[in-house]
Amino acid sequence: MKGVLSVEVEIPSLRVLIESEIPEAEWIKERFEQFNFIEEWRLKAMCHVQSYPRCIARAFAKKVRAIELQVGDLVLKEVRVNLPDPKGKFRLNWDGPFVVKRITPGYTLRLINMDGEELPEPINADQVKKYYA
Repeated sequence: MKGVLSVEVEIPSLRVLIESEIPEAEWIKERFEQFNFIEEWRLKAMCHVQSYPRCIARAFAKKVRAIELQVGDLVLKEVRVNLPDPKGKFRLNWDGPFVVKRITPGYTLRLINMDGEELPEPINADQVKKYYA
């Protein structure tokens, strides 16, 4: 859908003409100048929309750390449960230790607990940290 200015259909706004007390020809000239700038503003907005994801990705990439885990390493798993806990803010933030059984190409980890039982779901690599015993 395309917007149409009143200048294009040559229906000047009487209220604007009366309040501004400028000649109609000058008002139409200003409206055409503004209309010419619309394409420039649209191009600026389009450039911003295209560059914004790159800026966000660059900002995110600054915080990403390389994974330094190997199969057999001990790790702690982050506790991300929103259930009410009687300990409140004093509950544990990390659970474990666990042993890394397998690292998949998507950097998800298969963990096993110290009893040798594998966890049912893979864990994302950003939810673990290395455990130094």
